[in-house]
Amino acid sequence: MKELSSAEIRQMFLDFFASKDHLVVPAKSLIPENDPSLLWINSGVATLKKYFDGSVVPPKPRLTNAQKAIRTNDIENVGKTARHHTLFEMMGNFSIGDYFKEEVIPWAWELLTSPEWYGLDKEKLYVTVYPKDQESRKIWEEKTDLPDGHIYEVEDNFWDIGEGPSGPDSEIFYDRGEAFQDIPSDDPEMYPGGENERYLEIWNIVFSQFNHLPGLTDNSEYPELPHKNIDTGMGLERLVSVFQNGRTNFDTDLFLPIIRATEPLTDGKVYDTTQDTEDNVSFKVIADHIRAVAFAITDGAKPSNEGRGYVIRRLLRRAVLHGQKLGIKENFLAKLVPAMIGTLDSFYPELKEKEGLIESIMTAEEKRFNKTLKAGLSMFDDFVKEAKAKGSTEISGQDAFKLSDTYGFPVELTAEQAEEVGMTVDMDGFKQALQEQKDRARAARGDQHAMGVQNAALTDLKVPSTYVGWSETSVDGAKIVAIIAHDDSGVAVDSESAKAGNPAWLVFDKTPFYAEMGGQVADWGTVKDASGNIVAEVEDVQAGPNGQNIHEVKLVEDIKVGQTVDLAVDMERHHAVSLNHTTTHLLDQALRNVIGGDIHQAGSLVEPEYLRFDFNHEGPVDQATLNQVQDEVNLQIQKNLPISWEEMSIEDAKKLGAVAVFDDKYGDTVRIVSIGDYNQEFDGGTHAKSTAELNLFKITSESGVGAGIRRIEAMTSLPALTDFQAEEQTLQKIASNLKVPNLLAVSDRVSDLSSELKDAKSTIEALQAQLASYQAQSLLDNAEKVGNLTVVAAQVKVDNAGALRQMADAWRDKGASNVLVLAAAIGEKVNLLVAADKDANAASLKAGDLIKNIAPIVGGGGGGRPDLAQAGGKDASKIDDALVAAKKFIEEV
Repeated sequence: MKELSSAEIRQMFLDFFASKDHLVVPAKSLIPENDPSLLWINSGVATLKKYFDGSVVPPKPRLTNAQKAIRTNDIENVGKTARHHTLFEMMGNFSIGDYFKEEVIPWAWELLTSPEWYGLDKEKLYVTVYPKDQESRKIWEEKTDLPDGHIYEVEDNFWDIGEGPSGPDSEIFYDRGEAFQDIPSDDPEMYPGGENERYLEIWNIVFSQFNHLPGLTDNSEYPELPHKNIDTGMGLERLVSVFQNGRTNFDTDLFLPIIRATEPLTDGKVYDTTQDTEDNVSFKVIADHIRAVAFAITDGAKPSNEGRGYVIRRLLRRAVLHGQKLGIKENFLAKLVPAMIGTLDSFYPELKEKEGLIESIMTAEEKRFNKTLKAGLSMFDDFVKEAKAKGSTEISGQDAFKLSDTYGFPVELTAEQAEEVGMTVDMDGFKQALQEQKDRARAARGDQHAMGVQNAALTDLKVPSTYVGWSETSVDGAKIVAIIAHDDSGVAVDSESAKAGNPAWLVFDKTPFYAEMGGQVADWGTVKDASGNIVAEVEDVQAGPNGQNIHEVKLVEDIKVGQTVDLAVDMERHHAVSLNHTTTHLLDQALRNVIGGDIHQAGSLVEPEYLRFDFNHEGPVDQATLNQVQDEVNLQIQKNLPISWEEMSIEDAKKLGAVAVFDDKYGDTVRIVSIGDYNQEFDGGTHAKSTAELNLFKITSESGVGAGIRRIEAMTSLPALTDFQAEEQTLQKIASNLKVPNLLAVSDRVSDLSSELKDAKSTIEALQAQLASYQAQSLLDNAEKVGNLTVVAAQVKVDNAGALRQMADAWRDKGASNVLVLAAAIGEKVNLLVAADKDANAASLKAGDLIKNIAPIVGGGGGGRPDLAQAGGKDASKIDDALVAAKKFIEEV
C-alpha cells in the first residue's frame, strides 16, 4: 500500500475529480449561510443544498470539495470509539443534473484502485447496493473488475432525509483483515455493512434520482427527479487510518501530533497505540475537541451560553476536564494549538492566520472554567448532602443534568465523582432531562426543511430576462416571455396563458422590479396593457434558479405569453426601501468604526418602515456606544455624500477595499456601491442618490439573536422623525406630571423620586419586619400539642415570603415548638412555610415531606430540606384545609 499523508490523500481526491472536469469548491465556513435548519455545517453536501434542490444554478454542474463539518449529537462517544468525532472532513464529488451511475461508479473504482491514484488492493474492497437498484449492481459487475462475491445487497441503502431529493446509495468498504475482526466469523453482523470493526466504510455514493414529495412515506411512490444528481461522501479521517494502518482514526497524522504534544503536559501519562486504555480516551477527547474549537473560532464563533457558542464552551470544558484526568494542573489548551495547526494549515491557511485569536480565546475560556469548576464541585457536594439527608445513595438525573448544562460536567465525570463517595447517578433521569432539552431546541428551530423540493418549471426555465431597476422604475413595452401557472393538482407548470383570478408567476424580457435578495424586500407594483388597464398586481418578486426575476402576481385580466405590457414599480415603497438599504451600509461602516475589531455583517432585513441589521459581537452594545454609532450615521447624512455604483472585476473591487458579505455568492464581475469616500461595498440592491435623502437616522433597539450575534433595529426619514416626536411627547407628559420646568430637568427629578422611593421602601420593610415580629411573638406563645410533638400552625398577614422566613427565624431562636406551619395569602398567590426542629426530625417528621403533603391542597407544590421547606399555591380559599391536613400529618407520625 502507498505511504500517503493526510494532506496527500485529500489533495489526490480533489486532483482526481478536477481531471474529470469538476470545479474544486473551496471549503466553506462551519457557520451556515442563510440556512436556519442547521446549527453547523454537518456534511460535505450541506453547503451545496441550494444547487441540489434547484433554487440556484451552480457555476458548473460537476463539483468536488473537501469540507470541514461539525456534529455533536454523539459527543459522549468521542474518544471511546474508533471513529466518533465532533469535527471531521468529508471529501465528495457531485453532479448537478450531469453525469450519473454509468460514470460515477467506474470513476470511484479508478480513484480507489488505479496505481496512478490511491492504488488500493482490489481484493480488499467490497460494495453494498440497494436491493431494488439492480442497475447499480450491474454497473459494478460489468464496468469494474470488482472481484466476484464482493457485492452485498442491503435494505438500508436508501438515502432519504425528508422532503426533497433522495435515492439509493452504494457504500464501499475496506477489509482491514482478521487483526481487526472483533466478532466471530459466523456472527450475522460479520459482513461489509454489518456492525463490526473489520470492514470499514470509506465511501458512500448517493444516486439522487427521486423527489420525496410532501405526504409521501414509501420511497417506491417517489416520482423521478427532473434532474438526477450524484452526491458522494468519503470521510478523510477514515481513509487516512487505512493508508496509515491506524488502529483507530486517532492513530494517524491528523491527531497523533496533538496527542504527542499533550503527553509532556501530563503527570507522566502516555498514549498507547496498541490497545484501549482509560488514559487514551482523555487524549483522544482533547485532540478531537481542540480541532473543532479552533475551526469554529476561525470561522467566527465564540464561546457563550447559547447556540454555537454553547457547543464551543462545552467542548472546551470537556477537554479541560479530561486534561485534569491526565494530571494536567495548568492551563494547557493554547499550548496545543501550534501542533494542531501543523496538521492542517497546508489546506486551511486561515488557521495559521487566526492562531493568536484561537489561543487567546482558549486561554480566557479555560481560566473562566477553572473558576466555574470550583463552583460546580461545590454544587456536587450539595447534591450529595441533600441525597444523603433523604436517605438516598443516588444523585438525581435532574441534578446530574444541571451539573452538565450549567457547569459543563460530563455525566461520566459526575458518575465518577459519585462513585468515589459511594453513590450512583440516575442515568435514566439524566437522559430524560437531556432529551427534554433537545426537544426544546428542536422546537425553537421550528419546522425547517433540510432541503427543498425541485421544481422543474423553474429549473428548466431558460428564457432570457434583464433587470433594469438600478436606473429605471418603469418599463413600457415589456414582453411576457414565460408564465408559470398551477395545474389542477396545484403543481407549478410552464403555461402559454393564465386566467384572471388565478395565481401565477410571470417572467418579462426586461423588468424594473427588484427581486428579494441580500436582505432587501421585493418591489411591488402594477402590470398594465397598452390602454392603461391593470392586467396584474405584482405582490412579490424572487430570483429564479437560472437568474430571471420571477414575479408573483394577482391576475386581474387573462394573459398570454408574448403579450406586451407596461410595468411600473410602487415608488413610495421602493423609495422607502432604498433609503433603508443605504442606511444599512452606513450603519455597517459606523459599527466597524466605533466598535472596531472583527465586526462584520451577519444578516439584514430592509423593509419600507424599518431596517434590521445583524452583526457579530459578544455581549450587548451599551447605550453610550449605540449613541455614538447613531451620531456618526447622522453626521454622514448631514454631509450629503453622493451615492454611486459601478461594475468591476472582483479582484479590482477587493483592491479598492470594498466590503464583501458572504463573498462566495459573487461572480467574476461585481457591482460596487460607494457612499462618498465613507463606504464601499459589494451590493446588488437599490439606493438613495445621496445621504441627504435619508434625512434622519434612529436606532430603536439592540438585542441578541444567537450565539455571538447582535441585532440593531432602526428607522430613517419620516418613520424616524415620528418615533422621535412620540418620545418627546411622552417626555413632555412626564415633565408635566412631575411639575418640572423643561424636559432637561426630568432626569434630575426622576433621580430624586427614585431616592425618595428607596428611602420609603426601607421604612416600609422595617415596619413590616416589626409587624412580623409582633405577629410571631403572639403566635409563638400559643403552641399546641399534636400527637407527640408541639406545633405552631396559623395563617398570617404578611406582604412577602421573606416575612415568613423572619417568623421562622424568631421561632427557631425562641424554641417555641417542634414544628412550625405558616400560610399567607400574598396577592393572588398562597405561600406556605414549614420548619421542623431536631426532635421532630428524630421522630421522622421532615419539613420537606410535610409541605409536599399539604401544598397540593392550595393548588401548588414545593419542597425543601428536613428542617425547612417552602411552597407556593394559587387557591387561598383552601388555606384552612391545608392547616388541618398539616396537623393530621403530624399526628400520624
